[in-house]
Parts: sequence; structure tokens; C-alpha cells
Amino acid sequence: MREEAITMGEGGEFPLQGTLTLPDPEEKCPALLLIQGSGPTNRDEKIGVLTPFKDIAEYLAAKGIAVLRFDKRTFVYGKKMMKGKNDVSVWEETIEDAISATELLKKDPRILSDKVFIAGHSLGGMLAPRIDAEGGDYAGIIIMAGSPRKLLEIMMEQNEAVLSSMKGPIKKIATRQVAKFEEKLRKYESLSLEESKDFKMFGLPSYYFKEMDEHPTAEYLLKTEKRVLIIQGEKDFQVSAERDLGGYKALLGNKANVEFRSYPGLNHLFTPSVYDNIRQYKKEYKVPAKFSEQALEDLAKFILNS
Repeated sequence: MREEAITMGEGGEFPLQGTLTLPDPEEKCPALLLIQGSGPTNRDEKIGVLTPFKDIAEYLAAKGIAVLRFDKRTFVYGKKMMKGKNDVSVWEETIEDAISATELLKKDPRILSDKVFIAGHSLGGMLAPRIDAEGGDYAGIIIMAGSPRKLLEIMMEQNEAVLSSMKGPIKKIATRQVAKFEEKLRKYESLSLEESKDFKMFGLPSYYFKEMDEHPTAEYLLKTEKRVLIIQGEKDFQVSAERDLGGYKALLGNKANVEFRSYPGLNHLFTPSVYDNIRQYKKEYKVPAKFSEQALEDLAKFILNS
């Protein structure tokens, strides 16, 4: 394999750097675009010492598949994006750049333009079907540790999981905090899209969440006839194998174009789970590990057999 530096949006307000990993020897090949989860992350989706997107790119290039990954806009321009604005959404954070990256791939003469795929992780997986529908137009969609549920619902569940693992005085303090959040959530649900601009959730204008709620991933998945692969670690404590992978199966289990894969013992980043506890996730992601080879093999097969 070999790597090339790329620049997206050159000359615009938010140019972004990325890496295109290509098979060597070079010949026309399929390609995969990688989309990160929530938060400001770099092109490798580096969390702790783990670099899942780098692992995916290197493995797939060795199998004859090009991979494009790029720094997230919030990673490079977070303060600039938010300054004086209360209507930033996942469009500005992720979707616009994903479509721009897709255009780069499809115009590259070394890439099979009708064999460009998207793989989103976590929040990126929730957005991947929307990116496809709103301009990406991929040969297939891969959802890695995503969810068909609302983002705030998942975040609430994560808070409750943390709370249930606590004891003593700290649990009493956390219980009050969770109760306040639940109260804010009830108020949020009654807001219009316009009203949500002036109401904050998790330090963000709640417009961010409301706009996403108005584009539910389930609607895109139910409409698409493209091949979809949904993968999930069974020890994921950030989204739930039972409620999220199970939710996808309940929603899409009768669609012949959708495949599901789950992996015993793997966490949210598809590495072996060490602590199996959401309170320990930062510690867990400091344990050196590589993205599961079985999951990587499944990604390669899905792309090469499509």
C-alpha cells in the first residue's frame, strides 16, 4: 500500500487535510470513505492510543481497496465553527465534508467511480444513510456501532449506565444531575426547530440535536435498496448490542439487502473489551490493540463482493 496527502475544500473557509491509502501496485480499484463518530477527532479517529481508521485503511489497501479518511471539521475548526452561531448541525460538522470527499474519490481516475462505499462509525454510522441520500450516492453503506435511535436517547442511556455503576455520596450527586438532564430533555422535546436554537443541551445549542431528529436514520434505511452491512461489538458499552443492533434487526431484518454481523468480546472501537464498564472507557482505550481482524475481513468481503 501507499499513502497520499489530500486537501478537501482548498480555497474555501474550512479546508481539511486527509489521507488516501491506495493499493500497490496501483490499478483501478473500489474505494471506501470513512466517517468518524461524535466529537472532534482526526483522520485516524484516534481515541486514547487506538487508531481504528488507520487500521481499516491499511488492512483494506492490502486487499485492493482504496480508503479515504480526513480530519473532522470540528477537530480543526471547532471554535471558529461555533463562534456566534446557534444553528450548527451535522450538515456542517460532517455531511458537507463527506460529500466533498466522495466527489474527490469519484473523480480520481484510479478509483472505480461506481464502486465507492461509505463506512460510518458510531454517530458517523447513524449519518451514513443520510449522507448517501443527500449526495453521496454510494455503492453500499457500512454502519459500525451505530444506532437507529435518537442521539439524545443514547446519551441519556449512557448517563444512566454510569449512574448505576456508582455508589455512596457520589451516586447521590450524579442522581441529581441526571434528574436535571431528564427535566431539560422533557423541555427540549416540546421545542420547535427554531426555538431549539436558544436552548442548550450538553453545552451545545439543542438545534444540533433537533435538526438530526428531523432526519431519522430509520427512514433512509427503510427506503434504500443498496447493500447495507451493520456490524457491532457485543461488549460495546456506548451503544447497545441488544437495543441498537437489535433495533436495526427489528427495523430491517426482512430486507434482503441488509446484513448483520456481531462480534463477541469486542467494544465500541472493535478491539477486545478489557473492563466492560462505561466508566472505564478512557482507561480501556489506553490499552494498545488493533481493530478486529474478523471485522476487517467482513468489511473487505462486503466491498469486494458488491
